[in-house]
Amino acid sequence: MSLLLALGVGVGVGLLGGLLGLGGAELRLPFLLFLFHLSPLEAVIANKALSLLVVGISLPARMGSVPLEAVFDEVYQVLTLLLGSLLGAWGSAGWARRVKPSTLRRTMALLLLGIALLLASEALFPHLLSLRLEGWVLHFLGFPLGLGIGGVAAVLGVAGGELLIPSLVLLYGFDPKLAGSLSLLISIPTMLAAFAQYSQDQAFAVLGRQRSLLLAMGLGSLLGGWLGGGVLLGLAPEQVLIFLLSFLLAFSGLRLLRD
Repeated sequence: MSLLLALGVGVGVGLLGGLLGLGGAELRLPFLLFLFHLSPLEAVIANKALSLLVVGISLPARMGSVPLEAVFDEVYQVLTLLLGSLLGAWGSAGWARRVKPSTLRRTMALLLLGIALLLASEALFPHLLSLRLEGWVLHFLGFPLGLGIGGVAAVLGVAGGELLIPSLVLLYGFDPKLAGSLSLLISIPTMLAAFAQYSQDQAFAVLGRQRSLLLAMGLGSLLGGWLGGGVLLGLAPEQVLIFLLSFLLAFSGLRLLRD
């Protein structure tokens, strides 16, 4: 039953993420905590492993619509963002390993609430933060921006697309499709940096202990992502889905604060 439940959760998370063009890992995290009763650090590590699986498959799958050459042509513009993201992920993962579970839980709650607010604001005011910066200003701001995004991604065990894609579109001025591929290209080394840090912790053993459950959830996420990103794309208005995701993240954040 737990494997079927994990498969169902994976399909649901992947479906919503596919409809929105996101990985959905923020939504997966509460299920790992509340439904499958993993500790905060175990949930983060498990979520990171599943995010790596989904993102690792997503990048080559996008090559049909966004050639890899076009993505690499723009890498120079996001180098400082990538560097900041790598350092932010490494440092934040190390911090998450050292703090008390209660502190990590409260931090995760606040980050989920913050992402919920950001997604809702973006849906309501899509052009509010559109700055379209250029030149040295982008390189100067890219590093601290990357530090923050990498840190959030490491602490929640996510790829960070919910933060990377709006930044690449609104600040860098990239086309949304190209921004999505660039986001994946930044996310992969960022997640590997956090993963390397987490691999030194005893909580990393959760990947072996819960491998069947995580495999079922991962397969479900891939299936749901395929359905949401292809077969059912456009089934529901994107703004409605974003508000639904925001509500679920806010609910999860508030529950984490209460527990």
